[in-house]
Amino acid sequence: MALLKVENIHVYYGSIHAVKGVSFEVNEGEIVTLIGANGAGKSTVLHTVSGLLHPRSGSVHFQDKELRGVPPHKIVERGLAQVPEGRRIFLQMTVEENLEMGAFTQSNSTIAPGIADVYKRFPRLEERRRQIAGTLSGGEQQMLAMGRALMSKPKLLMLDEPSMGLAPILVDQIFDIIKELHAAGTTILLVEQNAQAALSIAQRGYVLETGKIVTSGTGSELLSDESVKKAYLGG
Repeated sequence: MALLKVENIHVYYGSIHAVKGVSFEVNEGEIVTLIGANGAGKSTVLHTVSGLLHPRSGSVHFQDKELRGVPPHKIVERGLAQVPEGRRIFLQMTVEENLEMGAFTQSNSTIAPGIADVYKRFPRLEERRRQIAGTLSGGEQQMLAMGRALMSKPKLLMLDEPSMGLAPILVDQIFDIIKELHAAGTTILLVEQNAQAALSIAQRGYVLETGKIVTSGTGSELLSDESVKKAYLGG
């Protein structure tokens, strides 16, 4: 069943037509990835789904309910969380305070168990729980951004360029965490420039070019597609 269904969305920045009739869906229990070059419209699509941008036309349905016009914090309440590009953690707050901020849509009784769950998944964050978030390494900040999103108990977790700016060893670690989250039952929509890594863990993928979806298929189909290899996999 489609947990998220995006139909024919057109999104503009002023007079710039950034997303041109994009349609895709994410079924419950899947990892789906959107790949494409810088500026292809991937982040714009995520921002539209999470309510930060509004489509001029088209629709976004989450659990069969239209999201158009729903404020972003209400979308989080419905079970859709985004880990933004560039992490966007609260740099002056401690690790634990950042996690508490992620639970703002939850009842107080769920906060302590939620934090305990995040620490179980990310032991490094527990070691640094009193540390100011701005002093963490890039990889730790990415873990914190993911942990903060998990505090809202999402049914769908959207990740925007989680590997950006990280050393290769940390990229592997982040992708292992994504696989673990998926294995634990989280549905994931992944936007990622590292097409090889994204397609190797995704059930399905969509290729975006200049605001349009040009190819879609299973992760393995796209990994072996000659045009995808040439454009995104250095093949």
